[in-house]
Amino acid sequence: MTDDADSRHDRVTAHPTPGRANSLAYWTDAKHPVRVAINYLVVWLVRISPSLRLKRLLLRRLGATVGEGVSWGLEATPDVFWPELITVEDHAIVGYDATILCHEFLQEEYRTGEVVVGERAMIGAGAIILPGVEIGADASVAANSLVTRDVPPGETVAGVPAEPMGNAGSEDESSS
Repeated sequence: MTDDADSRHDRVTAHPTPGRANSLAYWTDAKHPVRVAINYLVVWLVRISPSLRLKRLLLRRLGATVGEGVSWGLEATPDVFWPELITVEDHAIVGYDATILCHEFLQEEYRTGEVVVGERAMIGAGAIILPGVEIGADASVAANSLVTRDVPPGETVAGVPAEPMGNAGSEDESSS
């Protein structure tokens, strides 16, 4: 992970919402309902299609930037509200049932942020990537991890929240 724990938050935009209700109550002010309905239907097709070529095509039609040779696993879910904030670079893998979120609805505001998955990065099954996160080239996210911070190139992270994996023979292991 990067030294700056707040770097994700630096790339997330806050959108205050009016009134006493939580921000999700105002979702129709954030994105047109017809656009969300169309996105939802296309995302449903992306999730169930076995064809990687069709998935890449549909994701691009939603506005996501999808590189050459990207593999998008079955049941993996791109953000339904802001898919255009997703970038998945060449030959990356998004595993089965992984979720890439580019928004978060909170009490007084909602936030949006671009998610970038670097070239040849791998996101494991069931992992969740939060808005504003950048996953570096050749990085790996273990299955069922919650990624709340950037993942440097070549790093492997796991857990909730995701933290760097220890290397075999590291000082921590050799001193025990």
